[in-house]
Amino acid sequence: MRLQNKVALITGGTSGIGQATAILFAKEGASLAITGRNEKRGHAVANQILQSGGKAIFIRTDVRKAAECGRAVDETLNSFGKLDILFNNAGVFYPQTTLECSEEEWDLQIDINLKGTFLMSKFALPGMIEQCGGVIINNSSGWGIVGGDKAVAYCASKGGVVLLTKAMAIDHGRQGIRVNCICPGDVDTPMLPEDARVRGMKWEDYLAGCANRPLGRIGTTDEIAKAVLFLASDDSSFMTGAALVVDGGGIAD
Repeated sequence: MRLQNKVALITGGTSGIGQATAILFAKEGASLAITGRNEKRGHAVANQILQSGGKAIFIRTDVRKAAECGRAVDETLNSFGKLDILFNNAGVFYPQTTLECSEEEWDLQIDINLKGTFLMSKFALPGMIEQCGGVIINNSSGWGIVGGDKAVAYCASKGGVVLLTKAMAIDHGRQGIRVNCICPGDVDTPMLPEDARVRGMKWEDYLAGCANRPLGRIGTTDEIAKAVLFLASDDSSFMTGAALVVDGGGIAD
């Protein structure tokens, strides 16, 4: 029960890493506000937590829009009375070079991955400052630290998340707020098969490429969720401004 009596808001909590983290946080005692754009999946995750004896609500939110980000924070506060943990997890990925990437696809990745992280933090911070404490975890990527092929907008957005994390940590550390980011590698989410499809690769060939990494496999959403839990809990009480890489050794190779 490392998050007992804590309230957490998770963006992109309707599938993948966000869903796994929401379920783990609930098991650790947190009350959950889950956001996303897919209402059916969002309510299903919230109901799964409720049926297990936890507390959860779903708030339909487009993190590209300031008004919706503000409403998500307000509904969290109205439902649970406070906000202790924000996990900025919402993200999209389109594999493209600079020549292939359209302006619309560039804007979409920057707006969701980077601007959405900024907006949600902007609305969550005042309450955390008032209560003299809080934790913000941003979902970046191993490709936010090193470059990746055919991922120009994604790398730009995730690299921005890393430095946004560090800047926020400097600004708000003395207000009792810790800000860190998680940098996953290839993880078993719906994003990977879509990446393989767009690149024209068979799934087995795509996985074979991942097997060349030091641990020889892709990660699971539960493995990433446990790392997010570490950053959200007092186990990481002396960490802020960090980019925690959880990628099976991918960027070390």
